[in-house]
Amino acid sequence: RVDEVSLAPLTKVKELLRRHFGNLLTWFKHPITNAVSEGLNSKIQIVKASARGFHRFESYRIRILFYCGKLNMAIGA
Repeated sequence: RVDEVSLAPLTKVKELLRRHFGNLLTWFKHPITNAVSEGLNSKIQIVKASARGFHRFESYRIRILFYCGKLNMAIGA
């Protein structure tokens, strides 16, 4: 029916859905995304941009752990 209308934007959407149809079905079977990884990477990039050059990797690592909430702040840890 999209072909009958012959509107370019609709034709593009039809082709996009046709090309990715298998992947769309796979997502409905296994709804897994990389959103958590992308969010974590975004935080790390913010830390990296504000770092202005760490002299030691360990300092960079600690700052990432602190901002991502994985740094153990207990005394003697």
